[in-house]
Amino acid sequence: MTDRPTAVDFHFDVMCPYAYQTSLWMRDVRDQLGLEVNWRFFSLEEINRREGKKHPWERAWSYGWSMMRIGAWLRRIDMRHLDDWYAVAGRALHVEGNKPHEPDVARHLIAEIGLDPGLVDEAIADPTTHDEVRAEHDKVVTAGGYGVPTLFFDTAIGEQTIFGPVVIDPPSGDAALRLWDLVWGWLEFPHLYEMQRPKTKEDERLIAKTFQPYIEARDWVSINRGKEIGFSAEGFSVVGDA
Repeated sequence: MTDRPTAVDFHFDVMCPYAYQTSLWMRDVRDQLGLEVNWRFFSLEEINRREGKKHPWERAWSYGWSMMRIGAWLRRIDMRHLDDWYAVAGRALHVEGNKPHEPDVARHLIAEIGLDPGLVDEAIADPTTHDEVRAEHDKVVTAGGYGVPTLFFDTAIGEQTIFGPVVIDPPSGDAALRLWDLVWGWLEFPHLYEMQRPKTKEDERLIAKTFQPYIEARDWVSINRGKEIGFSAEGFSVVGDA
């Protein structure tokens, strides 16, 4: 496999701080190479849903799910509108500590990217936006995925899926391209399933510091592999079962 991919499907949830950091790297690679990035959805609310609780599509408004429904509506008009929406909503939550998951804030952000704030209400009023988000979420689950960022590539041996890369200091410029070459180079080895760097306490402190705006703005608990995670200046810890 010698040719760089020309397109990638990038599944995200606006709620996810890791996916947001990776999306910054992905945008840098796109801008340098002319890569086609197709933004797709995945729901952390659904994958981490407690037994007996409502599915996000059963709620009138539901944090990340509703932000993705807005994105689905915008994408029907133009993929660039979803691109702008993810950029501005992600920045609001993960950099500025704002709450794009609140309807009034979402409307303000839609206006910020030059679109009609009423599009928020149109997206939520149309039940088919539920279907669109759910279908893309289900595609990741069917492929064996469990979180974001998840990338899909069309290759000579069929569609391949990679979870990651997971970064908190997304590289840019030449470094971004070197990481891209490592990621798509993995596709040459379809039975290479996992590589992972253990996190030290220093790593955990850096992650908690990077995620501070998100931690302050979120109105939900953070869950990792079925465990509720708490953040502090010393890093993060398991609070209890989700």
